[in-house]
Amino acid sequence: MGRAAAGSRAVEWAARWGLATRGVIYLLIGALAIQVAAGRNGNQADRGGAVEQISGEPFGKVMVWVVGLGLAGMALWRLSEALFGAAGPGGHKGTKRLTSAGRFVFYGLAAFSVIAFALSRTAGQGASQGGSSDKQSKDVTAKVLDMPYGQWLVGIAGVTLVAAGLWTAVRAAQRAFRKHLKVSEMSRQNREVVDFLGIAGGICRGVVFATAGGFAVAAAVKYDPNQAKGLDDTLRSFRETPAGPWLLVAIALGLALFGAFSFAMARWRKL
Repeated sequence: MGRAAAGSRAVEWAARWGLATRGVIYLLIGALAIQVAAGRNGNQADRGGAVEQISGEPFGKVMVWVVGLGLAGMALWRLSEALFGAAGPGGHKGTKRLTSAGRFVFYGLAAFSVIAFALSRTAGQGASQGGSSDKQSKDVTAKVLDMPYGQWLVGIAGVTLVAAGLWTAVRAAQRAFRKHLKVSEMSRQNREVVDFLGIAGGICRGVVFATAGGFAVAAAVKYDPNQAKGLDDTLRSFRETPAGPWLLVAIALGLALFGAFSFAMARWRKL
């Protein structure tokens, strides 16, 4: 009965809506990062900045609700996997359920943030997103550093994020995402396009995660929360490398490609 609930049409619909929403967010983050590379410092190049961008468009208030509910759909899907197991071989394993539980928490918090923003806009209370991802990262890091064994906790979190980023990049290069796709329903051209999007987008996403993890490790080693960086500051750090803004442009394009890949997952993902 549990597996039937996990694979219900409602959960499938919520998951596909959520994947499409993720695609919109990554496309906008990529576009905002390109603006940063060009020296135009507008909205933050993170989820909050993407939502701000959406809210300024025609029917923006409605679209923010669509995004918030889409993220809630992602959270519901991951919760169903944590409780009842994911689709495919080995989906019932404890490690996969634990991973799904972690993703449920992540998307649940993201949905809460966006829906709170939508409520504030509906009530005419301005555009508070609770601070940028950079400020949130520094605030959380500062609080954890003040805890017993805080440096170890921040360091472990950073190392975990580095490992997750590298793992994400390697798995993308190996086209591991193919096992989650309805490949038999795709044309050869579709498979080739999705392979390109998944590899390029997944590698760039993994590089960003690993870089953010590296900054967290630096914050732990130096006992300095200002070393921690959210998504926006992490992306801006690529502009300060010897490659200059061109590296940031490449990463930004990769994140946009991952957004397009998310649309493909919304269409062909096994659920």
